[in-house]
Amino acid sequence: MSTQPILVNGEWRPSSGTSIFRAQNPATKEELPESYPVSPWPDIEMALRAASEAYEIIRGWPGDRFSAFLEKFAEEIERGADAIVEAGHLETALPISPRLKDGELPRTTNQLRQAAVSAREDSWRLPVIDQQNNIRSMYGSIGPVIVFGPNNFPFAFNGVAGGDFAAAVAAGNPVIAKGHPSHPRTSQLLAEAAHRAAQASDMPPGFVQMIYRTSHEDGAKLVSHPLTAAIGYTGARHTGLKLKDAADRAGKPIYLELSSINPVIILPGALKEREEAIVTEFTSSCLMGTGQFCTNPGLVCLLAGEEAERFVGSVADQFSNAPAGTLLGAGVDQNLRAGIVALQRAGAEVVTGNQPADSARYCHSNTLLRTSGKAFLENPHGLQTEAFGNCSLVVVAENIDELQAILRTLEGNLTGCIYSATNGGDDNAYNQVEPILRHKVGRLLNDKMPTGVAVSPAMNHGGPFPATGHPGFTAVGIPASIRRFAMLQCYDNVRPHRLPAILRDK
Repeated sequence: MSTQPILVNGEWRPSSGTSIFRAQNPATKEELPESYPVSPWPDIEMALRAASEAYEIIRGWPGDRFSAFLEKFAEEIERGADAIVEAGHLETALPISPRLKDGELPRTTNQLRQAAVSAREDSWRLPVIDQQNNIRSMYGSIGPVIVFGPNNFPFAFNGVAGGDFAAAVAAGNPVIAKGHPSHPRTSQLLAEAAHRAAQASDMPPGFVQMIYRTSHEDGAKLVSHPLTAAIGYTGARHTGLKLKDAADRAGKPIYLELSSINPVIILPGALKEREEAIVTEFTSSCLMGTGQFCTNPGLVCLLAGEEAERFVGSVADQFSNAPAGTLLGAGVDQNLRAGIVALQRAGAEVVTGNQPADSARYCHSNTLLRTSGKAFLENPHGLQTEAFGNCSLVVVAENIDELQAILRTLEGNLTGCIYSATNGGDDNAYNQVEPILRHKVGRLLNDKMPTGVAVSPAMNHGGPFPATGHPGFTAVGIPASIRRFAMLQCYDNVRPHRLPAILRDK
């Protein structure tokens, strides 16, 4: 079977490279038949030059031009939904329903349409007009944007269709998408829909482009290239930091979503009040999607006592009785097992799980570990290792002072949650831990597990390092997410007829 083409400069064309790869079906470990190219530097350079040429054309276009593309793209995705969902299912083993067809695909088209509304309204630009000094400013487009998609959201975070893509386009930028090698066919179908939408909305050839895979060296060269304006990346920490190093050295803004263990603090009064419900909520959240969410609750902090012991025992029972889901691929499987080993070496003990589950597919038994607050404080770095998958660590602190000390050692996270009694019995403890946790996370929750991320203007899907590379930006939540791919533009004493319309006096 011939190697699939790449989308560069308005055409589906053969790659100039000779290296290929194939995806696997994680549910069977079988290799899928299509071959995809590993693009060498000439492919990438061609895409960069085409994107730069496209930007020269679209720079200064009104927002409704980009809205028209985004809305048409959403329609094209819906028109091809069955094939896209089937490809996503084969390449990730995520269930067709309710996950892909009923959840993630509608979320993806909703993001595109929200971005279209914001682009049309120009609400993301934040115009400021100082009439006295005749100085005006607003956010404007920045130039070609590179988007790296992750493996765990084949639609909603895909490099050629996800939230970063939608935000970059809404800001008026061309995009070069780097697909994830776990789901190349899914990315190809989404890119085909984007290409049709670009043609229907009269976009220049280099407006939307897509390559499947590159070498690490060429990836670093791509993010640091003079024609690259900004980068969005969602994925593993070690890869993201290598790209960040290359981008930083070249002065390129790069927005990273890297890792998060999402601490959940459950205070004693909450367990006395509704232990069974919290156990079920936590188990459902931790095992949903086989734990393959960046908001998976990977750390639970309890205060020592009968309530804590009952909670650990009940969660262990539910973990043991729940089926082990399928992991996204060999890499996730290996990294999950390595993460569990690292946690054990750091002082955690296995309560349940940590056994092979089914050799016919990529999976690992639901794993619960525990450690004491004292042990955690002796090795806070090791015990914050992310075991990405169906695994979580319980830390039992002796008292509120030890719990506060634990929270002070935490790295930055996307989310943090506190469960407390509804009758006010935990309020004193809450008031002691909340200010510490608030500073460590992008999104603070009460009495709610962190797994869901609503596509809302008020959402912050970000946080301090290493959850992201910058604590002031969000990957979800339009219009705020759009401004990652924009530059602040100031106009000083510019004649009125030369100003952008949004900066003119009414």
